[in-house]
Amino acid sequence: MPNWLEVVVNVLVTLTMLVGLFGLVIPIFPGNVVMWVAALIYGIAFGFGVKGLIIFILLTILTIIAALADNLLMGAKAREKGASWLSIFMALGAGVLFTLIFPPFGGIIAAPVVLFASEYLRLKDRGKALEVMRALLAGWGWSFVVRFGIGIIMLILWIIWTI
Repeated sequence: MPNWLEVVVNVLVTLTMLVGLFGLVIPIFPGNVVMWVAALIYGIAFGFGVKGLIIFILLTILTIIAALADNLLMGAKAREKGASWLSIFMALGAGVLFTLIFPPFGGIIAAPVVLFASEYLRLKDRGKALEVMRALLAGWGWSFVVRFGIGIIMLILWIIWTI
């Protein structure tokens, strides 16, 4: 690979890593997956080697954990406050569906609204339904912290790979 092309690929991968990391601020942006794809491209372009393969495996594991963090933490927090599994799954489904129909904010709005409505219909208690919805949103906040932390670790691992 010519030297100028190596520089271009390095710059593009670095920019993609940073876009992935800072894109995590947008709740539906799959920043960790974007970072993983950037690392994959780097590995294909420059070779994995033993160190690169080990780091890429770690990046893959971290990406899976980050992908699960949203749903698990949001659902767990809602469940802690008494949400039914049906309400949680309905909120998850609404979040996914409305993200696809009305990106980028459809799912952000739909998931808590559907959870509130489902719990209100189930319990006939507005206060309890609001409490469950707040718990879902708190779980969402924690999932951002986890995903962003994982993103920083992924960036550090990729830097270690490149040096």
